Amino acid sequence: MHMVAGVLLIVMAVTVLIEVVTRALFGMTDGGLDLTIRGGVEIVSYSLLFMVLFALPYSVSRGQVIVDLFTENMSERLKMLLAGIYTLGFSFLGFAMATRFYESVERVAMTGETTQDLLIPLTYIYAISAFATFMLGLRGLFVAIDEIGKGLKTS
Repeated sequence: MHMVAGVLLIVMAVTVLIEVVTRALFGMTDGGLDLTIRGGVEIVSYSLLFMVLFALPYSVSRGQVIVDLFTENMSERLKMLLAGIYTLGFSFLGFAMATRFYESVERVAMTGETTQDLLIPLTYIYAISAFATFMLGLRGLFVAIDEIGKGLKTS
């Protein structure tokens, strides 16, 4: 999933670059040349959403900042247990977000809502978001179990 996040980051950057260049051309030609991308803002905003959601499961075990000031006098066992409990919070967050996105899928499926410019059904966007946050929940749960298990084995 983190590879998809990387591709989406590139898509965002390229879209912004194209938008800036085409808007500059539009301005220089006083509107005579309109090559702007329809839905460019939506492409960037949904790419950002999915990039973050797809990167989160990967970063659960790799991207945490630890402040040694609070943990320097703690035993390794306690540090691992605290890390596991902290990571369990990511799991709960992921599952809670997945639940809310799933509820949104059901709601927008009944109304048929779409995005404003590209007219993409919001059901697809919320379903992908529900999947990504569910994966965050699973990843957080597995990492938390591993960290708590290591903490209990450490003496």
